[in-house]
Order: sequence, then structure tokens, then C-alpha cells
Amino acid sequence: MTINVGDSLPNGTLTEFFDTEAGACAVGPNAFQVADLVKGKKIAIFAVPGAFTPTCSAKHLPGYVAKAEALRAKGVDEIWCVSVNDAFVMGAWGRDQKTAGKVRMMADGGAVWTRALGLDMDLTERGMGVRSQRYSALVENGVVKTLNVEAAGKFEVSDADTLLSQA
Repeated sequence: MTINVGDSLPNGTLTEFFDTEAGACAVGPNAFQVADLVKGKKIAIFAVPGAFTPTCSAKHLPGYVAKAEALRAKGVDEIWCVSVNDAFVMGAWGRDQKTAGKVRMMADGGAVWTRALGLDMDLTERGMGVRSQRYSALVENGVVKTLNVEAAGKFEVSDADTLLSQA
């Protein structure tokens, strides 16, 4: 079943790569519980089928990097990019796209959390395995306030400008 507006996010583990020690986070992949991260916060989440893929790298992620300050001005505490890739890949992609301080690059390597959302898709025949559908969501204190799921192969409703208009 796919998550809907008004639903609470399922708990799960996402990992994020850190290049330097930061507080309790060591260099390398660090695991976080979604329920802990969303408490009392307004989070803009967008998901992509894969790091370093054409639309994701040329349009989706750069749009959120460019609109990070505008989203924060509307009360968004954090912006997450979620992909079914490992934390090392997400960290490298974040460095390549200059996301530091703007977008958290959250890895769902086994697609466990993505499946719990009901937003997974099987691209095995295309050599990519199970991936995330392309979507964006605005989440407040763990509850989905807006959800924009793209049709297969499209990039029309999950962009930063659309989510900014909904914030």
C-alpha cells in the first residue's frame, strides 16, 4: 500500500555519509532512525530512482540545491534526497552536486524504507534492481502533508518549485 497525505511516515533506517566528524557522527556512513529525525520538524523529502542518473543529476537534485534557502524561508527545517543507493554513492553524489549544508543525501541501500512507503519500483529488467519512484513530499512532525508522485518516466510534479509552492 502506498503512503498517502495524512499518513505518518513509517519508521526505518536511512544512512548518510559524513566526510568529517560532526557531533556524534563519525566519518563514513551513519545510520539514522526516520522517526527520530522527523520529530518536531518540517522536512522536504524528494526521492530519485538513482544517484548520478541523467534527470536526477541534471534537474531534480540541482533544483533542490538551488531552492534550499527559499524552502527554509517557508519553514522547512531540512531537505532530504532519498535514493536506493548506498551511503558511499550518495556521499559522492552529494560532493559532486555541492549539497553540503543544503540537502541531506539519505541512502536506503536495501530499499527497505522505500518499500515501507509503497513507493518502490522494479527496474531489474533495465539492470537497476529495485529502486524508488520519483516523488516529493512535505512532512511535518512525521505526517505527510503533501505528496507528489511522478508517473513512470516523468519529471513534472516532484520538482523543487512545485514543493516550494506547497510549503
